Amino acid sequence: MTPPATTSTGPTPSTAAAREVVAALVAGGVREVVLCPGSRSAPLAYALAAADAAGALRLHVRVDERAAGFTALGLALAGGSPAAVVTTSGTAVANLHPAVLEAHESAVPLLVLSADRPERLRGTWANQTTALQPGLFGAATRFSAELPAPTAGDPPGARQAALATALAAARGSAPGARPGPVHLDVAFDDPLVPADGEDPAPGGWPSPVVPRPLPAPATEVLAQGPRTVVVAGAGAGEAARELAEAAGWPLLAEPSSGARSGPNAVGPYRLLLELPAFGGLVERAVVLGRPTLSRPVARLLGRPDVEVVQVTRYAADPGPDRPGRRVLGRAVPGGPAGDEQQRWLTAWQQAGAAAADAVEEALGDALTGPAAAREVAAATGPGELLVVAASNAVRDLDLAGRPWDAAGAPRVLANRGLSGIDGTLSTATGAALAAGAPARVLTGDLAFVHDLGGLALGPGEPEPRLQVVVLNDDGGGIFGLLEHGEPRFAAVFERVFGTPLDADLGALCRGLRVPHTRVDDVAGLRAALADPPTGRSVLEVPVDRAGLRDLHARVRSALARAVASLADRGAAT
Repeated sequence: MTPPATTSTGPTPSTAAAREVVAALVAGGVREVVLCPGSRSAPLAYALAAADAAGALRLHVRVDERAAGFTALGLALAGGSPAAVVTTSGTAVANLHPAVLEAHESAVPLLVLSADRPERLRGTWANQTTALQPGLFGAATRFSAELPAPTAGDPPGARQAALATALAAARGSAPGARPGPVHLDVAFDDPLVPADGEDPAPGGWPSPVVPRPLPAPATEVLAQGPRTVVVAGAGAGEAARELAEAAGWPLLAEPSSGARSGPNAVGPYRLLLELPAFGGLVERAVVLGRPTLSRPVARLLGRPDVEVVQVTRYAADPGPDRPGRRVLGRAVPGGPAGDEQQRWLTAWQQAGAAAADAVEEALGDALTGPAAAREVAAATGPGELLVVAASNAVRDLDLAGRPWDAAGAPRVLANRGLSGIDGTLSTATGAALAAGAPARVLTGDLAFVHDLGGLALGPGEPEPRLQVVVLNDDGGGIFGLLEHGEPRFAAVFERVFGTPLDADLGALCRGLRVPHTRVDDVAGLRAALADPPTGRSVLEVPVDRAGLRDLHARVRSALARAVASLADRGAAT
């Protein structure tokens, strides 16, 4: 017997509203969306699956909301345009808070879409419902709005204005506006599934509207004269390198600045800043990006005898905790470097080269964190991506990784907004997917285990070409380099700061079906890094943190001797 034909009754209000939301994302240029499973968000899930099948966007599915938030963060960070993350209601939304805070501080365009119950159900014991969900992220978002549950009488395009406003705010579309996260709390009422006979994947997705370019930033001239260094923090970009080279100033660039390359970049700059003949003579620091990595830089920017000039694109960009000059736009030097400026630059360049050689000699052939970071930096070339975890990994790279040639530099990213170790693997996964290039992530064991869920991918999910290099010192090695690592605190250090896990990383990787390799010497590490990543893999590098404090003391001593010898040779000539 032939079953009766099913007649479509048209889309339900919830599925129609969800399709309208996703169409607005597509029209607004969103090409990457991360979805977490849930019932209340089901209308969005159906619409996103249809858009993915039609090639209108790329959908990534994650079961852990915190990992999903950081994956979307990485997609936006590397892709340069807003990426969205979609969750159901309740604690699912709260798990996005770390990624939202990082996006807020790092000016990353992240769009949060949280599904919700209708307003009438709040305060009625309705499951997975809280009145706190709308506006949950508070001042961390550039824009936040609540979209009420749709009804059959809603006019067409009822939600497009809110989506357009949210995307413009995420991009920082007004002159001087700072990009960042936005939050739309989208309510849906039952039924949450397509109606009988409704086509869940109709065609007709809109073409993206190209945002209007912002006007060219204003240009301000910085006079030559004072002994100047350019400090490039996270996100500074090539503008820092271009300014340093045009002016003839030394470039002190953090690895994630996007500027750590070219002839003016100084490798172990943070150690040179501790020397009176270099850091002690600085009269002006021109700062681009967000420098947060080292105490010597913080001390330099806090000195009353140093003029601090902050160059930024954003009117609301945070600055140093002291008064200073602010340039909104771009800076150019007031003419070429004179003889005195050239001598200043040459001294830094020569000291930087001697210091880098001294660091390398002090590290020797032992497999340590700085040595491993040096090898990872050397093996990652142009067109590739390097994501670096907070804590010791990024500092090891800053100390031992030589500046790249301008034409041969990889793209280096790090979550330096709040410098948390959470979300490292997820951020790297999203960044690698957005970049579409071979990528490595350099991380410690605690950051690796903290975000282990970031390695969990379901069958058929887009997979990055990502090699995870884990510096496994069984704990928090950075604390051994701080005041907490002094011998007088030894009785409590290991438990409350060292925090060893004694984890079997190989077993954890096998459980997630991710290939794992362990190397035990520098030669083995070089061999393992020789080829670009082709899929996901983990390379475990055991290192010892017991002697880390002594190692850094030897590095400082070797560098001081090398610079002193350089000065003696200069005096002799």
